[in-house]
Amino acid sequence: MSSEVHYLVDSDQPYPLLRLAGVLDVASAPEVRSALLDVLAGQPEAVVVDVGGLEVSDPAAVAVLRDVRRDTADWPAARLTLCNVRDATVWQSVGWPVWPDSDQAFAQLGAPAANHRVSVDLEPQVGAARRSRELISSACDEWDRSDLAGSACIVVTEMVNNVVQHAHTSMILLVAAHGDGVSVAVRDHSGTVPSFTGAPAPTSYGGRGMLLIDSVASRWGSLSLTDGKVVWALIADDGTGMTGPGRG
Repeated sequence: MSSEVHYLVDSDQPYPLLRLAGVLDVASAPEVRSALLDVLAGQPEAVVVDVGGLEVSDPAAVAVLRDVRRDTADWPAARLTLCNVRDATVWQSVGWPVWPDSDQAFAQLGAPAANHRVSVDLEPQVGAARRSRELISSACDEWDRSDLAGSACIVVTEMVNNVVQHAHTSMILLVAAHGDGVSVAVRDHSGTVPSFTGAPAPTSYGGRGMLLIDSVASRWGSLSLTDGKVVWALIADDGTGMTGPGRG
């Protein structure tokens, strides 16, 4: 049996509906992960995954859904739901809600929150960071989170300038009301993932961008995608209680 998974994203639904078909095993599990992360990188409030066309030849491979749930628990923290499962016992370990069909899944999720997510396409050029700050300030005002705008603007400036100076690719800025805070994310087409190992030496060149993000974000991280990456950060209302990857 050939190990291959095909997928189709139906965006004409309240939330993205990802339809999977083919054979799921250890060899094809990475394709499922990539498909899911690509959808999640758009920062949807929820995602429904239809596995009715999926033949599970290796039950251990369903762990890929559990791993995606774990890896995106902080961002984008979307509600993940399965539907049309052939054998519910196979999927019990993934920790996702399971519904008989997509209609019931969407009914359970309810309507998306209105005007709590904004995005903009940006080119890697002078002025991109300024435009990003303007969007964030406007969104924070609209969401009654003006006290978080300053920190969010620091974060987005570093993220966008990093793409302009190093990645040199087009990017998408995504901003959302996240609980009582704000999430900021930038998706680009470079596979280089940022790292942070603490404050740079006083005589070192560079390295302070991630230090700034780490100092004002409640939590930050990145997701590797097939065509690049997303770097994200959460700005909490009190700025405490969570630690970023660079803080141990």
